[in-house]
Amino acid sequence: MKKIISLALSLTMAIMVFAGCGKQGEDNNAAGNTTGTPANTTTAIDTGTPATGDSVKTGFAVISSIAKSTDAGEKDGLAEVDSMIAAVTVDKDGKIEKCIIDAVQTKVNFSAQGKILTDLKTEVKTKNELGEAYGMKKASKIGKEWNEQAAAFANYVVGKTLDQVKGIAVNEEGTAGDAELASSVTVHIGDFIAVIEKAVLNAKELGAKSGDKLGLGVTTNIANSTDAGEKEGLAQAYSMYSVSTFDASGKITSSIIDASQTNVNFSKEGKITSDLNVSFKTKNELGDAYGMKKASKIGKEWNEQAEAFAKYAVGKTVNEIKGIAVNEEGITTEAELTSSVTVHVADFQKVIEKASANAK
Repeated sequence: MKKIISLALSLTMAIMVFAGCGKQGEDNNAAGNTTGTPANTTTAIDTGTPATGDSVKTGFAVISSIAKSTDAGEKDGLAEVDSMIAAVTVDKDGKIEKCIIDAVQTKVNFSAQGKILTDLKTEVKTKNELGEAYGMKKASKIGKEWNEQAAAFANYVVGKTLDQVKGIAVNEEGTAGDAELASSVTVHIGDFIAVIEKAVLNAKELGAKSGDKLGLGVTTNIANSTDAGEKEGLAQAYSMYSVSTFDASGKITSSIIDASQTNVNFSKEGKITSDLNVSFKTKNELGDAYGMKKASKIGKEWNEQAEAFAKYAVGKTVNEIKGIAVNEEGITTEAELTSSVTVHVADFQKVIEKASANAK
């Protein structure tokens, strides 16, 4: 009798197990099969791919000014380009998930005879790259360098919406009116707020997911600057930018490439002839107005080619980007790119590599 009862219990438990398996299969189908087709064993296999978070938008902005430039006189003339830069990711609720702030201060000296005095081979570092070499800490009331204060402000806006960022208290001196923020940021914050606003408004869904690392890469040179002569002299800050996001395996999940040519003209008497109050646009902002399309072999404007390269980078690692084939002229010979990118790509590769190195 005991054997019969034991056998009955065993059969009952087996039926319950099989019933439970069937129920689990129904749950899987309901959650992951919207067509109503029964789930099969293929869809149930775990591929080992890590789960990704919600989509986030990737944004970039730069605001440049030449307002601090001065004529040559008793002192050498100065063409100064100040560019404030921001990179952000923004979640579905409009909150900033990650933020990076950086700046480039490009200085080109020229004489009263309109001759460039600064070495044209100079590669200009960003303020974040300069770190303590920028030299603000010694004059700071809180003993913080510029890059430390920029990072503190960037951290402060994480979790905030654009309206909340624009609502940050600013006193009459242009510094933080909020006591918590003022303990870590004493520089003027108006430019921080302005460039973050622009970056958030520019943000688009390009493939980034919540939790991806965010990186910003910047290169700047003055190689195109020229003395004044029959034509006006030119001091040019040429900057290339990349904002890229990276997943846990190091693959690029979104990328933006942009560039700016910020010019200061001066006469052979060492007088600045450019309007110091002019506003500048990046190449992406200029679009067709940049004027490359008419000379392009493939009929594509600079911003279209930069976007094509950025899209091509998605799903690849930095080493794969660095390994893209180029010819002696610096133009890619990669089959997938030749129909959409005919500009030199070395600077694209360099800024993406920098963005990867800086990603957090």
